[in-house]
Amino acid sequence: MSNGADLGFEHRPAHATARVLLHALGTLLAACLVALGAATSAHAASGDGLIKVFVVPEPTQTGGQPATLQSIAASTLGDASRSVEVFDLNRGLAQKDGGALNGPEDQLHPGWILRLPQDAAGPEVQLARDTGTQNAVSSAPGSKQRTSPPNTAWTTMFTIPLAAVVAVLAAIVLALITAGIVARRKVRIAYAACLRTVRKLGEPVRRRRRLMHRRATGRRFALDAESVRRAYEALDEFVPTRKQPERPVHALRVDAAGVTVWLTAPDAADAPWTNIDSTRWRRPAAAGGWPARGDTTGMTAQASITTACLVRAGTDSDGEPVFVDLSRLDGVLSVSGDQIVARDVVHNLLAEIARTRPNTPVTVLRATDGALPLTVPTGLQQLPRVGSFAGAASVSGQGTVRAGASRRPVQGLVVVAGSPGEREAAELAALCGPGGAGWTGLVCGEASGAHWRWYTDADGRVDIPVLDVQLTVPA
Repeated sequence: MSNGADLGFEHRPAHATARVLLHALGTLLAACLVALGAATSAHAASGDGLIKVFVVPEPTQTGGQPATLQSIAASTLGDASRSVEVFDLNRGLAQKDGGALNGPEDQLHPGWILRLPQDAAGPEVQLARDTGTQNAVSSAPGSKQRTSPPNTAWTTMFTIPLAAVVAVLAAIVLALITAGIVARRKVRIAYAACLRTVRKLGEPVRRRRRLMHRRATGRRFALDAESVRRAYEALDEFVPTRKQPERPVHALRVDAAGVTVWLTAPDAADAPWTNIDSTRWRRPAAAGGWPARGDTTGMTAQASITTACLVRAGTDSDGEPVFVDLSRLDGVLSVSGDQIVARDVVHNLLAEIARTRPNTPVTVLRATDGALPLTVPTGLQQLPRVGSFAGAASVSGQGTVRAGASRRPVQGLVVVAGSPGEREAAELAALCGPGGAGWTGLVCGEASGAHWRWYTDADGRVDIPVLDVQLTVPA
């Protein structure tokens, strides 16, 4: 929009990205551990057959000391006196070798699976599922005890301790964190590439939609005489008088709520105009005597219509027309950038002049870069290429720029479809330069020494740096 406008994007530092990633994955790890603990507790307490058990080890695993109910209670419950509870839970339960625990002092055989109270804990505690009904040994006083052969067995679950499972899970998550930090640059590059691909696929649709909008703007300009009348009426307020010298108006914006003008920085406007910034002034539509639509009283002064040449260069971000005064170009306007949009800009300016200043003479010069010639709209007087210009002063070495912009009525137009070559540059200087014939040049390309330079892009926008505005160009 403006010269050197900062359109940079915010880039998050790499260390900040890593910190966010670590925080997110740390939270994920904590959530996994909480969910795992909750699931284990809920599963154990749900009555689905999971119980805590102790598998009697071989004496060689315990230093030659056989396991007893007291040693089991001490290691899993923290209290050897709770061996009675362990005995009560396992009394008469058949083991896989056909034996059973019938008394507190019975010898425990390696491989026996003993039930434990639910508060048992320690590395030797395991979870098991009861897959059937254990046959109990019923003993009556004075009768001989016997055990029934087992018809089922314990199926042990989670033979790996829970702490080991958590450690493995934590290692996996930490590995993912490390991989994510190392690969974050590649991920960012891949994401940017995917985003560019998506935008590229949608680009034709977006361009077509913008082109339809620009064509609608062109039709709107062709029918909207009201904004032109209001722009000239606002311009009348800045014509020179006995008390007030001329205050050059370089551009105007007309909308339903009022009008905005661009003045030279040292100039000021009287009330009801209010200052917006160093060059722009605003007047509301309701301020004293604003003409109603269709009102012909107080029409614009003949001096403004004769000297000024207001044309709508395009619409701003709010869709409102912005006028520029071509009589302030002081020679040549260079429109560069996207070639198609630059031609649209010049063609729109010609159409605007044809509506407000019919029969204005126009001569079209074809540049040496092979650009196609522009079509002159109906209403303008197209002249053949002129070879010489009587009365044109020699301006060698000065180009088409004056020391400062000044108003020159638009007497004729020189249109160059492309960047001018040596011959076209000489003709521009003779027609439009200082001491020339006083014509105005419109160049679709780079013109050396042009006072006004506009820049277009492929999206149909034109940037006017001297006004600090970006407009959408009619098509």
